[in-house]
Amino acid sequence: MLVVKVLGPGCENCERLGTHAAQAAEQLQAENAKLEVSFEKVTDVNTFLDYGLLKTPGLVINEKLVSSGRIPSQSQIAGWMEEALTSEE
Repeated sequence: MLVVKVLGPGCENCERLGTHAAQAAEQLQAENAKLEVSFEKVTDVNTFLDYGLLKTPGLVINEKLVSSGRIPSQSQIAGWMEEALTSEE
């Protein structure tokens, strides 16, 4: 199970990051049909600070901030997702 959160005010960059994350999840689900992924958009500034996010957009995977202030590639996000899954085991 992956829990993916996009942190940001809802700007264009936040939307783009969400799209890349969704595409990365689809790619992983194609390889593992049983993989469950949930997505959440977080717009509360206090929550940003809880994760240590100082610059949006931010990406959190399984409660770990993996990216802030930029839009990583789909393949980079897929790698972080795979990493999160292996650390779960």
